[in-house]
Amino acid sequence: MDILIREITVAEYPLLADFLYEAIFIPKGVEKPPREIIEREELQVYIRDFGSKKDDNCLVAEYNGKVIGACWARIMRNYGHINDETPSLAISLYEEYRGRGIGTKLMLRMSELLQRKEYKNMSLAVQKENYAVRMYKKVGFRIVGENEQEYIMLRGFENAENSGT
Repeated sequence: MDILIREITVAEYPLLADFLYEAIFIPKGVEKPPREIIEREELQVYIRDFGSKKDDNCLVAEYNGKVIGACWARIMRNYGHINDETPSLAISLYEEYRGRGIGTKLMLRMSELLQRKEYKNMSLAVQKENYAVRMYKKVGFRIVGENEQEYIMLRGFENAENSGT
């Protein structure tokens, strides 16, 4: 599968609403929430006015000319907020493209992009039940906090060459 990882174009910003919805973790046996859930303030922080701030960064995965996934980062007061210097990430792929290593590629490329832009870390929040926790650990994230349902994870760039261990 030949996947192109590239920066998002302004014309593609509306796709972030789709990927925000796709990013919602649905445990086995639980019905998917209605799409309107992404209108909640705590979720809109991920996409509202994306591209209007210098800290907004997004990479997409493209297959056969179609965007199939996105990884985006911004300084925001979301579930994974660490501080006002650490971008928080969101990542998702359309369901039929999951489990093929595409998310890992997106995360590693986002790590490289943010490191080039001289950020020291990146963070995210993930539900403890989410299978993606393993992938986040594989690309160098570590758990730095938690609540009843989620881990707060951080990846520093000081030892980027050791991130795959």
